[in-house]
Amino acid sequence: MSEQPVPAPLAGIKVVDLSKILAGPYVTMSLADLGADVIKVEHPDGGDPTRGWGPPFNGPDATYYLAANRGKRSVTLDLKSPLGQEAVHRLLATADVVVENFRPGSSLARVFDYEDLSARYPRLVLLHISAFGDHGPLRDEPGYDMIAQASAGLMSLTGEPDGPPVKAGYAMGDLSAALFGLIGVTSALVERERTGHGQYVTTSLYESQLALHINWATGYFATGERPGRLGSGHPSLVPYQAYPAADGHFVIAVGNDALFRRLCAALRNPQWADDPRFATNRDRVANRTALNAKLQAVLVDDTVAHWCALLGSEGIPVTPIRHLDEVYDCPQTEALGMLRHVDHPAIGPLRQIAFPVTFRGERPPMRTAPPTLGQHSRDVLAELGYGEAEIARLLDHPTAHAHPRPHQRGA
Repeated sequence: MSEQPVPAPLAGIKVVDLSKILAGPYVTMSLADLGADVIKVEHPDGGDPTRGWGPPFNGPDATYYLAANRGKRSVTLDLKSPLGQEAVHRLLATADVVVENFRPGSSLARVFDYEDLSARYPRLVLLHISAFGDHGPLRDEPGYDMIAQASAGLMSLTGEPDGPPVKAGYAMGDLSAALFGLIGVTSALVERERTGHGQYVTTSLYESQLALHINWATGYFATGERPGRLGSGHPSLVPYQAYPAADGHFVIAVGNDALFRRLCAALRNPQWADDPRFATNRDRVANRTALNAKLQAVLVDDTVAHWCALLGSEGIPVTPIRHLDEVYDCPQTEALGMLRHVDHPAIGPLRQIAFPVTFRGERPPMRTAPPTLGQHSRDVLAELGYGEAEIARLLDHPTAHAHPRPHQRGA
C-alpha cells in the first residue's frame, strides 16, 4: 500500500504575519498547520510581547508565546522605518495573505491600509483583527481578552448566581476572533479562485463574542428578560450541570425526558419522574432549585467514580470533571493523536496540542517549532533578493541578534 501524503491543504500559500499577542498569531499558526508558509514579522526590540508573558518560561520565551507560534519563520524588522516597510512590501509582493491587528487609526494602520495594498497587490487577502470592530463609538478603544469578555457579556453569564462575575478559563475573546478570522481568510481564498481578486476581511473580539451568544441572545429577544449567571447550569435544560459527590464534582447532562426517567430509576427515586414539578423539561427548568436540592441530597452520599460508573452503565451522559493533567493522560486524547512533539532549537522536544481537524483521517503535522526572535531573518531577506550588505543594514539593531527577553523580564 502506498504511503498517504502528508495533509497540507494550504501548501503553496504564503502568509505574512504582522500581528501579535494571541488572536492574530493563532490564525497564522493554524494556517501554518494547514501547510502555509508563514513569515512572522517582529520588532527587533523584544518581538511579540507574549515572548515575555511569563512565568512560566520554557527556554528563552514564555510558554504563552510558544502556544501560538509554531510553524512560522521569524524576521525582525522595524515597521516604522522606511527600510523595514520596504522589506515588508517585498514580502507582500509574493504573499497571498497578510494578518494584522494594528490599532485603528494608528500610524501602522495608515501605512498598511488595505485600499493602498489592494491597488498594488490585487490578489492579496488582508485580515484585520481589532478589539471592537471597524466602526462605531468604541472603534478606537484598545482591548485585551478580558475587556472583550466583560464588554460583550460573557462575564455576566459566567460564575455562580450568588458570586461575582468571572472570566472564562480560556481566552474566549481572542480565540473566537481567531477562529472567525480563520474562516474569513480561507473563505476569501476560495473566493479569489473564482474572481481572481483578494479581499479585506475584518473581525473583532467584540463581534466574535456576540456571534457566540446564540441561545442566550435568542432567549433574550423572545422574553426581554436579562439572563443571569447559573454556575455550571444550563438555561434551558435541567439537570444539566456539575453536582457534588462525596469526594468531588462531576457532570450530569440530561437532554430529554426519557433520560430523566432513567436517571431517577438509577438513583432509586423513580417517583421524581412522575412529580408534576419535574415530569417534563419545561417543569424542571421552572423548578430547578427544588430538583437540584433532591439530587444533591442523594449524590453527596457516594463518590464521583461510583456515580459515573452507575449512571454511565445506564446510558446517562456523565463524566468526572478532569484536570488538565488528567486530560493529557486520557486514553481518548492519546487515541486521537492530539499531543505531538516538535523540536525547538533551544528547548529540544516541545510538547504541544495538535491541530484539531483531520484530512483523509490524517492530522496535519507540526512542521517546525515556534521560532526564536529573528531566527530566520537572514534566510528570508536573502529570499527577497537582499544582498549581505543590505541584510546587515536591515538588521543593524542592538537587539536584533540577541536572544529574546530573559526569564526574569515580565510582560
